Amino acid sequence: MVEATHNLAFEILADIEQRSYGGASAVPRSEQSGRFWTGVGFRLNESRYVAPLKEVAEILRMPQFTKVPGARSWVKGVANIRGTLLPIMDLHGYLGRKVPSSMRQQRVLVINHNGINSGIVVDEVLGLQHFEDSERIANVDDDDAILPYLSGRFERGDDEWRVFSPYALAEHPDFMKVAL
Repeated sequence: MVEATHNLAFEILADIEQRSYGGASAVPRSEQSGRFWTGVGFRLNESRYVAPLKEVAEILRMPQFTKVPGARSWVKGVANIRGTLLPIMDLHGYLGRKVPSSMRQQRVLVINHNGINSGIVVDEVLGLQHFEDSERIANVDDDDAILPYLSGRFERGDDEWRVFSPYALAEHPDFMKVAL
């Protein structure tokens, strides 16, 4: 009796699996999905950037933070995020840019890469951005301070989105030099 019940349950699950595969034909197959690129759009001053989706662990509203004595000016402080201490870094300050006066829409992009857990402050998050591979252009121009973190751009109509790598930022030796 127990074996018959077990076999019936297995058959039901196998039937559900087969039917779910049948309904999945409208979903793009992996060969087709390689034509698209998705990232998190954000703004610094008037420039638009997009970070690869896999490089942004989380997006936060600006949390309360505690200043860290002896840290560089672009280190905003440390925030307690659900019991984990997260260093908060001002991307404008790190890049040597003037911090805008309006901070209402500021957000924090959380990086978690190779043991480096950090939050970078941006002016505004512009949501998920989806691009076709044909919209990508390899060359990019910007000020020298941000160039090491850029890997191309996307153009769509009159809009230009520079591809910013939070991982490249986290790996840069200067980003790790937070003490005065």
